[in-house]
Amino acid sequence: ALGITALLTSGALACTDTGSNEGLVARVGDYELTVADVAELLVNEERLPTNVDVIHQVADLWIEYTLLGTAVSLDTTLSSIDFEPLVRQQLDQLMIFQLRDSVVQIDTVISDDELRELYSAEDAALEMRARHILIQYPPNASAAERGGARTQLQSIRDRIAAGEAFESMAQQFSHDPGTAALGGDLGFFGRGDMLQAFEDAVLALEPGELSELVETQYGLHLIRLEQRRIQNFDEIAPSFRQRVLTERFLRAESTYVAGVETRAGAESVEGALEVLRELARNPGTRLSARAQRRPVFEYVGGELTVGEVQLVLQSQVAEFRDQVIAGDEEQLENFLRGMVQREALKAEAEAAGFGVPVQRVDSMMDDARAQLRGAAVVLGLVSPDRAPGEPLERAIARAVLEAVGLVLTGTTEIVRLGGLEFQLAEGTSAVIFERGIGEALLRTSELRMNRSPTLLEEAADTSRKP
Repeated sequence: ALGITALLTSGALACTDTGSNEGLVARVGDYELTVADVAELLVNEERLPTNVDVIHQVADLWIEYTLLGTAVSLDTTLSSIDFEPLVRQQLDQLMIFQLRDSVVQIDTVISDDELRELYSAEDAALEMRARHILIQYPPNASAAERGGARTQLQSIRDRIAAGEAFESMAQQFSHDPGTAALGGDLGFFGRGDMLQAFEDAVLALEPGELSELVETQYGLHLIRLEQRRIQNFDEIAPSFRQRVLTERFLRAESTYVAGVETRAGAESVEGALEVLRELARNPGTRLSARAQRRPVFEYVGGELTVGEVQLVLQSQVAEFRDQVIAGDEEQLENFLRGMVQREALKAEAEAAGFGVPVQRVDSMMDDARAQLRGAAVVLGLVSPDRAPGEPLERAIARAVLEAVGLVLTGTTEIVRLGGLEFQLAEGTSAVIFERGIGEALLRTSELRMNRSPTLLEEAADTSRKP
């Protein structure tokens, strides 16, 4: 076994329940996020539910922006940050694409007669238009939380069945931001465009009919079929031809990748899944050079190391790491095998002489640096406003809170640091206090219950009165 306790040491980012930090939700170095700060940020954002996950996300975002604000205060060009790990996966993917395009060949000639036969066999002309309301489960949802999501969506279904507008319910409750504003409208789609469970539910409906609750990997759906239509062959022929070619290419690519996997003969090392879960729990864990080199998977010609797994997990959002923590053994094994597959393909690409020119690498890193600095400017973290004689640290703290507030109101887009968060956290401590999370939850709830309506809310309420 790899010996988890010996292998994984204390992390740069951690959670704690210590009682010596009363009134604090998080701390980064000398910067502090208080219960009062969080409550003030959330009290008027009632579209955001008052729950532990939201408070955690606010704390995570505050930590990232504090790290970024501190970094740009020291170096506005961000020249000291190593962006190579950030673009490494993109670089590897470019090499793999070069390899794929050189070895995966398909017959691109499809006669009209052959295309028509495929068209007739697949019922490709059928298109459906539907609306849906999506309710997602919280990360690491308990049985009670999953049941609560189901109860919520069933209640929404009952209200729609009783006469309330589907479109209005979607706008108010759907967790799918891409369609909620459109009343849940998915537009037209064909067979194979949706997940199988979703498609099966749609096919079972008549226009205007509501589905029962449908579960997919994204959560729970309530679906209403709006329309079915059949396109004739001439209308669909160009897009159908492209779809057939794409499917042929994907089959050929899958066959090639399967061959690479077989030749690699990958085998997991004892304790690999336990290491994966521990790294997902504490992605900022500081590892010795020896620990980083320890393998979790071995294959012909190479191995997948703890350090490589850590870099990938650090580049993912917290929600993805939560899924890893909650995943079963088969899912975790598949995740690691996917990484092994990528490494094996990369090795084949290198052996075939494919690579990315140094100039391209430098350009990609420069672009990433410019994008991050641009985001810091938009967030107001570069050269924050300072009162005469005000310490820079106080101005940064105020600018960070304002930046988080702008994200919560939807005024600016959220910016996530990914793996850079852990690089920026080197040499400092970033901590979330679970006790403070609970206190912020209670304080926000109390303030929301007791607050007076804003002028805009009063005007909207007046306009609704007869």
